[in-house]
Amino acid sequence: MERLANKIEEKIVTPRSGWGMLALEILLLAAAIAFIVLGATGILPEFVCAFSIPLLLVAVFFFAGFKVLAPNEAYVFTLFGKYYGTVREAGFYFVNPFVTAMPGGKTEGVTVNAKTGEPTTSVKIVKKVSLKERTLNNDKQKVNDLEGNPIEIGVMVIWKVENAAKAVFNVEDFELFVSTQCDSAIREIARQYPYDISENGEEKSLRGSSQEIADMLQQELQNRVEGAGLNVIDARITNLAYAPEIAAAMLQRQQAAAIIAARQKIVDGAVSMVEMALNKLSENNIVELDDERKAQMVSNLLVVLCGNKDAQPIVNSGSLY
Repeated sequence: MERLANKIEEKIVTPRSGWGMLALEILLLAAAIAFIVLGATGILPEFVCAFSIPLLLVAVFFFAGFKVLAPNEAYVFTLFGKYYGTVREAGFYFVNPFVTAMPGGKTEGVTVNAKTGEPTTSVKIVKKVSLKERTLNNDKQKVNDLEGNPIEIGVMVIWKVENAAKAVFNVEDFELFVSTQCDSAIREIARQYPYDISENGEEKSLRGSSQEIADMLQQELQNRVEGAGLNVIDARITNLAYAPEIAAAMLQRQQAAAIIAARQKIVDGAVSMVEMALNKLSENNIVELDDERKAQMVSNLLVVLCGNKDAQPIVNSGSLY
C-alpha cells in the first residue's frame, strides 16, 4: 500500500469556541428583528428596515459554522476543494461557514411504507468520522491451504481510524476497504500453511498455531490498510473447517491417524510390560523358561494387552510341558 502512503497528511486544527459567536449571533438576530419591527411601525426610517434584511441573512448564514463534536469523533474539512484541516477534540466550535465536512461513513435505517407496509432501506451519509474501535466479522470464505485442500475460514478483526484525513481522502469507502483487504489477507496467509499439523509435527498449521497465525494475519492486514490511515488492533480466526466436499474424507483420515497413534502407544506399553515380566521372573528365580516358552508367553501377553476385548483365561491343570 505504498501508493497510498504519501498522498495526504493530517493537519490538526482547533477552531474557536462557538459560545462567543453564539452570543453574537443572538444579538444580530435580535437587532435585525428589532430593525424590521421598528421600520414597519415607522419609528425608524425605511432604509434602516431595508438594511435589516441583509443583516438577518448574514446572521442565518453564520449558523452553518456551528459544529458540535463528541468524544472519539472527528471532522475533516475542505475549503473550496482544498484540505482545510481535521478537528479531533470534542467540544462546541465555530468554523468558517464556507468549509465543507467530508462524509465519514454511512448509516442504514429501515422504514415501513405506510401504504404498502413494506420495509424500505434508507442510507444516510454521516459527516463525522468515528474514531471508535470497530469489529469486522468477516463471513466464512472458501480458500485453499498449503496442500491445496479447500477449507472454510472466518475472521474477526478489531480496527479503528487512526488518521481521519487519510481514511477520507485516500480511499473511497474505508469500511469496504477493510473488508476487501481482509479477504485478500486471509487468502495470502491460508495458502502458506496446511490446515493441520503434518506427520513430523515440525511445521506450523492453521489449526495448531492459532496465535502465530493471528499475529501474522494482523500484521499482513495492517500493512495493507496503513496507507488508508487505519489501525488493526487485533485479528482472530473465528471459524476454521474443511470444506463440505472433503470434510468426511478428512474426518476419516483424522480418525485413522488417531487410531494408529493409540495402537502404537498400546504396543509400546505392552512390550515394556512383557519385558518387565520376563526380567522379574528371571531375577527372582521363580521359573526358568526356554526360548519356545518365552515366545509363547510373549505372544499370550501381547494378545491380552493389545486386544480390543477382555481375554478369557484358561487354567492349565497339567504340567507346564
